[in-house]
Amino acid sequence: MASQPFPALSIAILAGGRGERLGVDKASSLLCGVPLLRHVTLRLAPLQSDDLMLVLQPEQAPPAQCSARIVRDIAPNRGVLAGMAAALGAARHPWVLIVGCDMPWASARLAHYQYSRREGHDAVVPRRTVGLEPLHALYHRRCLAATQASLAQGERRVSRVIQALNVHYVEETTLSQIDPLGRAFVNINTQQELYQASAWLSADGVSTAAE
Repeated sequence: MASQPFPALSIAILAGGRGERLGVDKASSLLCGVPLLRHVTLRLAPLQSDDLMLVLQPEQAPPAQCSARIVRDIAPNRGVLAGMAAALGAARHPWVLIVGCDMPWASARLAHYQYSRREGHDAVVPRRTVGLEPLHALYHRRCLAATQASLAQGERRVSRVIQALNVHYVEETTLSQIDPLGRAFVNINTQQELYQASAWLSADGVSTAAE
């Protein structure tokens, strides 16, 4: 299942988290000498999107040499849901792939599959045995209304929004075929997880996603 270009797909990388457990800004944190954000953009480059967004807090400085369009959270410090709302409101295309800046194995192959299952749905969301994966999920811009309503009610859980949508779930059996090593949803929250990711890249014999 080769990845195909989708220039009509918007991609939003959420980078507004504080990175408190990691101790540094996530997007700029180095994994094998390369910023985490760069790993993510390289992984998703085969999609050839012409609308790559980086979602930040209102006062957050963009990472150095960032080529993505900067979008600001509409509800500061309200977590992933606020970042999603900002991305959906700013997207130039009907469908938006939303991922985290700390997901160095974001998968263009998985995104391709998700895009192929979008028709007739509001979202395409991975569902693993450990639960839903609201990041590395595909959302239509019409999900914005449900997202804004949840924020207005003080809700922070993306899962509550997903329950209100018409969703195609990508189940574990399919995910294991697309991503046999199960790394697409790995996210880096601590220095220990950063070391583990570095070890995996070294074991794979590469230092960056571009290799």
